[in-house]
Amino acid sequence: MHKGYTVGQYLVDRLRQLGLEHLFSIAGDYSIEWLNRYVTPSDIEIVEEVNEVNAGYAADGYARLKGIGALCVTYSAGALCAVNAVAGAYVEKVPLVLINGTPSIKKTLTFEQTGFSSHHFISGRETDLQSFEHITVATVRVDNPVLAPLVIDYALTQCMSERRPIYVELLQDMIDLECEPPRGVLQPARILSDETSLEQSVAQICAALENAENPLIWVGVEIDRLGLQQQTLSLIQRLNVPFVTELMSKAVLPEHHPLFVGVLDGQASSADVTELAKTSDFILALGVWLTDINSLGWEPDFDKTAFASLDAVKFGTYFGGQVALEHLIDGILAKLVAPRVRHVPEKPARGTSAVSPVDEITYQGFYDFIQRYVDEKTIVGSDPSMNYFGSLLLDVPSPGGFVAQSSYSSIGYIAPAATGLCLAKKSDQRVMVFSGDGGFQMTAQCLSTQTRFGLDPIIFVINNGVYGVEQWLADSTVFHTDKPFYSSCTLHPWNYSKLSEVFGCQGWKAGTYGELEDALKGALANTNSPSLIEVLVPGKSIPDNADWKTQ
Repeated sequence: MHKGYTVGQYLVDRLRQLGLEHLFSIAGDYSIEWLNRYVTPSDIEIVEEVNEVNAGYAADGYARLKGIGALCVTYSAGALCAVNAVAGAYVEKVPLVLINGTPSIKKTLTFEQTGFSSHHFISGRETDLQSFEHITVATVRVDNPVLAPLVIDYALTQCMSERRPIYVELLQDMIDLECEPPRGVLQPARILSDETSLEQSVAQICAALENAENPLIWVGVEIDRLGLQQQTLSLIQRLNVPFVTELMSKAVLPEHHPLFVGVLDGQASSADVTELAKTSDFILALGVWLTDINSLGWEPDFDKTAFASLDAVKFGTYFGGQVALEHLIDGILAKLVAPRVRHVPEKPARGTSAVSPVDEITYQGFYDFIQRYVDEKTIVGSDPSMNYFGSLLLDVPSPGGFVAQSSYSSIGYIAPAATGLCLAKKSDQRVMVFSGDGGFQMTAQCLSTQTRFGLDPIIFVINNGVYGVEQWLADSTVFHTDKPFYSSCTLHPWNYSKLSEVFGCQGWKAGTYGELEDALKGALANTNSPSLIEVLVPGKSIPDNADWKTQ
């Protein structure tokens, strides 16, 4: 045993080796000694959050840019509040580390053997472990100093390999016990492919590409999660084939690339993208996840679309199992398929909307207006709301510059995620996120953390007074008729811009385009705190590309 080296230090050192620079936490007596004695003196900054779900969303946003995120909570009362955030990270393949400060062995045994309970206990040592084992790729309990390095390394390796959350139960009486120091640097597990399946899949796809007159490449979210952006771009350029993305993978590759056409997201897509997909005789979908949010009233043609994701290739009746996406792309590149020449629709020039400064803001008008403020230094984020539709058609010049939790779609995600985005972004970038008013009511305390740490996201709260997307999903005809909104979708009104006075940041309210322009100028000049811009829109105003469901 290495004299003086402890379990608490081991976990800190491994997290730092993996690139973690910030740890989101909520104070709790079962975790506070580890935070105070080991994290505080380290190179990892503790970001004291206001609640566990906000901490989880912040760590999720951080991990999407940084490659790893972490939060530390206390047993049961804290950890179980973070379940929703961890579940979202699991669904969306986000590498998140949940460290749960846990009662000592003595307290656990006393409770289990005598019934004398310490605070936060529910039913013994298995409660939290069993809750998280379904939404993480590793659940470990650090209750032995000799085994601590092994179980910590196993969990962290799983996190990096699977790009999904892990759960680490750190017992309060373990942190000061001695253990062996880290050996080497952790690496993701080696990617495996079945050689026969890989060769067959490459042959199937290359034959389809060579025979196609109008091929199309559909770039999905796994290209981002697996770090395959450069290989995918090389393939697109080698083939000279136009490409589209999905909402989840928007801006994974540069949207200013001449072969990029737009976002293919069902009937919410632009007319050019819809026509391109319709007239294509072969679509290669790389890392695409099919969800109801990413298809939106549109059924893909499975006979002409090859889906390569989740370790498999599916093309019509062909199935190739255990085919890693990275190996597949490299295999296609190696075959030197003859490049195709296909006309790429010319992108229509975006003109400035003809609006007066005194005009009332509409949902579509807001997005037409905001486009001029989105440049190559902007990271854009959208909450599950009608903002999905408006942001889908924005031009986002920065690769990796768009964040949306559109598969799990937990409303209230994006505003606290902006905390993590601000801490993980490059120094010259600015975070701009769009939230619905209903979602913002769930996580508004994120403004407190952002103000405390001097972060400067621009948060737009689109105030239409309703859970608009929930109404749209349930009965969208309301938006073009005199029918009232469901009472369950109607919100209690908040004076959102006034929250800036509560939390000590800056806020504006905009009901006209002139007021919106003034607010944006003020927000862009404010680099010392979050800027909250409340945007008033009529209750039945929705983005144009959401109209298809209202007819």
